[in-house]
Amino acid sequence: MSKFGEKKCAITGLGQSPVGRRLNRSGLDLTIEASLEAIADAGLTPADIDGVATWPGAASNSAAPGHSPVGVYEIKDALRLDLNWFAGGEESAGQFGSIVNACAAIACGLARHVLCFRTLTESSSQTPERRASVQGTGGEVPVNGMLSYILPFGAVSPANWIAQYASRHFHLYGTTREQLGAIAVNQRRNAMLNPKAVMRSPLSLEDYIAARMISSPLCLFDCDVPVDASTAIIVSARDEARDCRNPPIRIESIGCAHRGRFSWDQHEDLSTHQPIRDASKMMWSRTDLKPSDVDVAELYDGFSVICLSWLEELGFCGIGEGGSFVEGGDRIALDGPLPLNTHGGQLSGGRTHGFGFVHEACVQLRGEGGERQVAGSPEVAVAASGGGIFGCSLLLARDN
Repeated sequence: MSKFGEKKCAITGLGQSPVGRRLNRSGLDLTIEASLEAIADAGLTPADIDGVATWPGAASNSAAPGHSPVGVYEIKDALRLDLNWFAGGEESAGQFGSIVNACAAIACGLARHVLCFRTLTESSSQTPERRASVQGTGGEVPVNGMLSYILPFGAVSPANWIAQYASRHFHLYGTTREQLGAIAVNQRRNAMLNPKAVMRSPLSLEDYIAARMISSPLCLFDCDVPVDASTAIIVSARDEARDCRNPPIRIESIGCAHRGRFSWDQHEDLSTHQPIRDASKMMWSRTDLKPSDVDVAELYDGFSVICLSWLEELGFCGIGEGGSFVEGGDRIALDGPLPLNTHGGQLSGGRTHGFGFVHEACVQLRGEGGERQVAGSPEVAVAASGGGIFGCSLLLARDN
């Protein structure tokens, strides 16, 4: 038996609410819909759920409106769940922290079927004066920590913080805007095949280059789109997963290491994201599979350059070669050797904040992608989330 606890776990249920701009539904309403869908998809009932995990937990912080409107207690009460274990908190492995925690709980025997969810109402929470991702627009909120050093200089958005990675990558490796644009254009093409995607009009490379600059060298189409949505995943013990409704998706390996500083701008190498590097190395150290075994890649793209970092650090191309790897889009297309962000990612599909990538990876491994389904019955997928201050990756496989 493997010493790695995640191998005792599988994803058995998928659920997702509508994904949209200004749905004007409460976060709890969206979470209930996604959770019940995931539970039913697994062939379970709420009575079978004995664990709940989310990240970052309920957070009504007006400095980040709509960022996390629902926590463990709300969904427990709404679904009348009897829990043996639960977890919800910000200081974990980022967006996938709930899945990592669920695997740990199952491996320890604390739970058998864990409901993991991520809910946002960022679109409905925005006003002309209050932006979900722009710091300091949420009202009378004290500024402390890192923000006290950067807000006075106008670095009010993650776009400003992440742009420095892109600038450094451009300087060191000759990466170009046209190469970053290939990611955005490819994902818009995929989003046009996804009924839930919020951006479905055609996007050409010329459109990308002409778009307004947000924080040089990142333009409008390098940035993800705030939405309202909830995505739910059921993580089950593998010995029970085979009795569930759908073939389980095996969690082959997890990468959640973070060995550098917890900072956006104090990494040893600003051409990449230190947590992405750490998570990638850890994930590959816990499996016999290799990058060449991966059939589908669903990689975080809060900004396009983060996706580029994941491609490099996961070993799909060499360090500094991400630009040439994606150039033209052929390698990352649906019919290419490494289909990338097949649902449109967050640049065009909508900012489901990491969980959409796990959901889509499982959809592809099940063969349920419809018009965007990757041909050839993919067997292995990687899903990755985060950049900047944290990163986490999951290697998933069909449990044949």
